[in-house]
Amino acid sequence: SGLMLTGDQNIVNVQFSVAYQVSDPSAYLFDVSDPDGMLRQVAESAMREAVGRRPAQDIFRDDRQGIAASVREIIQTTLDGYKAGLNVNAVSIEDAAPPREVADAFDEVQRAEQDEDKFVEQANQYSNQKLGQARGEAAQIREDAAAYKNRVVQEAEGEAQRFISVYDEYAKAPDVTRKRLYLETMEKVLKDSSKVIVEQGNGQGVVPYLPLPALQPKAPAPAAPSGVTGGNQ
Repeated sequence: SGLMLTGDQNIVNVQFSVAYQVSDPSAYLFDVSDPDGMLRQVAESAMREAVGRRPAQDIFRDDRQGIAASVREIIQTTLDGYKAGLNVNAVSIEDAAPPREVADAFDEVQRAEQDEDKFVEQANQYSNQKLGQARGEAAQIREDAAAYKNRVVQEAEGEAQRFISVYDEYAKAPDVTRKRLYLETMEKVLKDSSKVIVEQGNGQGVVPYLPLPALQPKAPAPAAPSGVTGGNQ
């Protein structure tokens, strides 16, 4: 444990522990003069090496487990080379913090990064919400277009079927069908028109006079303004 230099040139104070067991008692007792001291030095050297390859944020919060696994591997490889008879079970990073003199600045940086993560998450949520709305609106437009298409096709098919029916009737009895179509058309044209019927009688050749304007319905007279009455003063 102690002050260490990270890969992005920051200083961190790392506290860690190593869990190990004796795998070869003979080598542990006779091949190495101070196996525990050697383990301590190897572990600290391995931690410095691993921390020196990583940015400060990895040791602070982002990848402590990855660093610990890398340190355990380095320690075990080194001990096996020395034939120390030790087996490293685990490495645990208990604490990692900036030096006391710059702790406030590091905390400010971490808060800024946390705010950045929060803003990114909010932006992603907003993006997903808008995309969902856009997809829903697009689906609704497609459904409306399909419904409109079906309605227009059905109307066109109905008109075509009616035309075919009229043609079939016309082919069977052209005169009758022609007269029926004429009467139906005149009925539509004259339905909302004012009609004057002149009965043909004697006096052929004389053009009858009809006061047509007098036969038209008169528009109601405008109402007198309120408060005004007629009469002599």
